[in-house]
Amino acid sequence: MPLSDAHFAELSEAKRLLENPGLAVKITDLVGKPIEKGFELLPDNWRQRVGVATKDALMFAMNGALLTMDSQSSKTYPRWHKAAAALSGAAGGAFGLPALIAELMVSTTIMCRSIADIARANGESLDSPSTRLACIEVFALGGVSKLDDAAEIGYFAVRSSLGRAVSEATQYLASHTLADGGAPVLVRLIALIAARFQIQVSEKAAAQMIPIIGAAGGAVINLLFIDHFQDMSRGHFTVRRLERHYGVEEVRGTYDLI
Repeated sequence: MPLSDAHFAELSEAKRLLENPGLAVKITDLVGKPIEKGFELLPDNWRQRVGVATKDALMFAMNGALLTMDSQSSKTYPRWHKAAAALSGAAGGAFGLPALIAELMVSTTIMCRSIADIARANGESLDSPSTRLACIEVFALGGVSKLDDAAEIGYFAVRSSLGRAVSEATQYLASHTLADGGAPVLVRLIALIAARFQIQVSEKAAAQMIPIIGAAGGAVINLLFIDHFQDMSRGHFTVRRLERHYGVEEVRGTYDLI
């Protein structure tokens, strides 16, 4: 069954959001400096530290943010989440890289809750393991990046690359809980998502290391950070909603034609 005109328009908007320029481009447009300047100021071991922090932040968000949310509520709080993200970004910008690593836990959890809000608004049940994993999956949807050419792949290609790991984790969660975060299938999925999310985190870290940024700039960077992933989640859960209505193949075919 072909998509209705209204749903075609929704899918077109979803594709615009999902295939948009990456976070680095948005940050560079805002601060007026190449983001590479910030990378020059990061310590030699920053990549390893950010990598570990990214995995920890995703696991913390998965175990904390989603387990405490009301699966039946229909309310969304995008502005509240943006305000909270701005406050945490101000702390990270004021005290440098060590504070930024700690702040990543907070900002990732805030974003995860905002992503879940958007999922509920698109008819997803937060009691479903599939929905909860789809919320975490959003962190792999970074858009086009200057940092890593390998990351410049489309939305459905990212979903396909995560498909087996998501399927295994969904089967596991059918008889276990998210609190069992140390399970190998969940650890593997988190590692795959973290590898892509780390690119966005690294861009954020580099931007906040630029001397002129400071606390106020850190808040603005975090607003861009959460706004970027809110866009990713709006596109992602619109596609999933249309897939439930029309089937995966019809939606994918129409998406490719847009």
